Amino acid sequence: MKFTNPISVKTLAAQIGAEIIGDDSLLATGINEIHKVEAGDITFSDVEKYFEKALQSKATIILLPNASVCPPGKAILVCNEPFEVYNNLIKENRPFEPNIGNKKNQIIHPTAIIEDGVVLSNNIKIGANSYIQANTFIGEYTEIGDNVVIQSGAIIGTDAFYFKKKPDGFHPWRSGGRVIIEDNVQIGAGCTINKGVSGDTIIGYGTKMDCQVHIGHGVVIGKHCLITAQVGIGGKTIVGNNVVIYGQVGVAQNVVIGDNVVILAKSGVSKNLEKDKTYFGIPAEEIKEKYRELAALRQLPDLLKRK
Repeated sequence: MKFTNPISVKTLAAQIGAEIIGDDSLLATGINEIHKVEAGDITFSDVEKYFEKALQSKATIILLPNASVCPPGKAILVCNEPFEVYNNLIKENRPFEPNIGNKKNQIIHPTAIIEDGVVLSNNIKIGANSYIQANTFIGEYTEIGDNVVIQSGAIIGTDAFYFKKKPDGFHPWRSGGRVIIEDNVQIGAGCTINKGVSGDTIIGYGTKMDCQVHIGHGVVIGKHCLITAQVGIGGKTIVGNNVVIYGQVGVAQNVVIGDNVVILAKSGVSKNLEKDKTYFGIPAEEIKEKYRELAALRQLPDLLKRK
């Protein structure tokens, strides 16, 4: 998530009552969780074993609960409850606005077709010749490109299913990210797409999705992918270009799927998949290996009888 205006480290430290370690002349241009950070971003860690990962990330400003050695060109802000500080910064810079009354910052191309019953939130963009069918929901900060078709009942830009565990239970993060749907995408009826926690969920150019597909927060799907019915893809997964995912495949969070991969129906993906291969099974494995394994299992009853 990018800020409308950069925030100086000194201003931020004064605001949250933090000690500055490192370069106090820096400007924060955005905020993101550790998986998505870019130069200029604020990130945080409140668990000591992840401090080094945060410090060595691309983030420029790191919120930590304890003092640490600061790498060159960065700043550490030592503060109580880094998660709360992080979450409050997102709330302040992208405050919750109920989807009622007059809407603002809606940029809709005059050639776009919006059927009756579509709910359009604040701060959205819809491109030329896109077609949004009845009873679809388009959440805040969603950007839809040109020639996009979204079929009836799709729900785009729902909150991330992302919680911080604390002694008194699970605390939700403010979902400050977006959904970006690139040109020539088709999304089937009843699909659900979560926005990122503070980064973007992206559906790449030319990708086609069947009905009842779920895309988790911060997922990035490449160009010209084909995703069939009842597929579920966990948060922060990255899917390459020209990937085909057949029906009822489940993909775990934080997985990377290479270009030109084919995943056969009802498979379960729990680890990274190399490009240019076909996979099947639970857990999903390269199809030749999986078929050999299944063939061997079919022989097991006869082998047991021989004993």
